[in-house]
Amino acid sequence: MSFTGKYELQSQENFEPFMKALGLPDDQIQKGKDIKSISEIVQDGKKFKVTVTTGTKVLHNEFTIGEECEMEMLTGEKVKAVVQMEGNNKLVANLKGLKSVTELNGDTITNTLTLGDLTYKRISKRI
Repeated sequence: MSFTGKYELQSQENFEPFMKALGLPDDQIQKGKDIKSISEIVQDGKKFKVTVTTGTKVLHNEFTIGEECEMEMLTGEKVKAVVQMEGNNKLVANLKGLKSVTELNGDTITNTLTLGDLTYKRISKRI
């Protein structure tokens, strides 16, 4: 299953408490909470390029499954991580105590971020 495509955010749960826990300033949280972000994924075998555009903020990460890479977090901090694939439709990464699980089902991508006992869930549809 290929992740390649553009996806628009449809819904999200726990955005504000999760972003506060990450340390994002309140003004950024308020600006970002109602913006429908667009995620663009290009998959070439085990190599991925992911670009997430939220208003004027663009987050760009590239990685190869199973290899250490540097990833930019939502706070702008860069951390080392290894992204693993489970089955043929799930990407799992641990970024400095933050667990990210991205699952593709048909035209829907569900991204679940967990930090301690807080979970932030985003559901996006292919456009």
